[in-house]
Amino acid sequence: MLTAGSHVISISDFSRADLIAVLDRAAAMERNPGRPLDGRLMATLFFEPSTRTRLSFEAAMLKLGGRVIGFSDAASSSAKKGESLSDTIRMVERYADVIVMRHPRDGAARLAAQVSRVPVINGGDGANQHPTQTFLDLYTIAQEFPELRSGDRELVVAFAGDLRYGRTVHSLLHALCHFRVRVLLVAPRGLEMPADHLDHARAAGLQVEVLPDLQTAAERADVLYMTRLQEERFPDPLEFDHIKATYRISAATLAKAQPRLRILHPLPRVHEIATDVDATVHASYFTQAANGIPVRQAVLATVLGA
Repeated sequence: MLTAGSHVISISDFSRADLIAVLDRAAAMERNPGRPLDGRLMATLFFEPSTRTRLSFEAAMLKLGGRVIGFSDAASSSAKKGESLSDTIRMVERYADVIVMRHPRDGAARLAAQVSRVPVINGGDGANQHPTQTFLDLYTIAQEFPELRSGDRELVVAFAGDLRYGRTVHSLLHALCHFRVRVLLVAPRGLEMPADHLDHARAAGLQVEVLPDLQTAAERADVLYMTRLQEERFPDPLEFDHIKATYRISAATLAKAQPRLRILHPLPRVHEIATDVDATVHASYFTQAANGIPVRQAVLATVLGA
């Protein structure tokens, strides 16, 4: 449950009512955020690179009247000298009212929450979870498709790309278990959605179908959630070049797509979405990124009891 003083570590910690409450408060923040966090301080501990998550959290805090300290590179922190994560958290909790952390190791955010006396918000831990990205993904989908909340119609959501290591798709799949959704999956061999996530989705009653290609997904889906392929996951550069060309959406690919199709992407994109898609009615990824501010304002205001 998301309340004053609570941590935000995994999307699995939240019920459907919690998710709806975040969407409602984000909508209120978008209309009139106010400055409820005057005098509050947020620490951003980013042990790996980030653009949208870090900047949108900082913008959210500043717009709410708060202030920001922190680092955006582990090399500029005492972790470079060998300081443990636990010691870093125990030190930073004495400087700030809330900690936002990104870390390359799965489970790092949970460890931080176990030792911290102030709320810890997970900005992404390894290939595990990215809960506030999921909040803004849901917010974006609900803006385009009100039936996500009402349940009047089954939404079809397709995930494509690196589904094995993509923490954003893992978190969103778990969140969608609370809604009336059919899931389609398109991934290269070796990068399929992990079995434990699929088992959880099916146990929750979601119908999950594996598709052979992006073209089919674009024609059948209401939402196509693209993720980038990471070259370092492929030992053979030639195989990567071949798959990279296959897992790419362009305006031509969308010729037979339903007019209501919306394409999301946690960004950054590399090869997987051609720039000619930007001008189509289907492109929603920049709106999705912008939604990070009101959603993260809602999360910060809630955990700080504003």
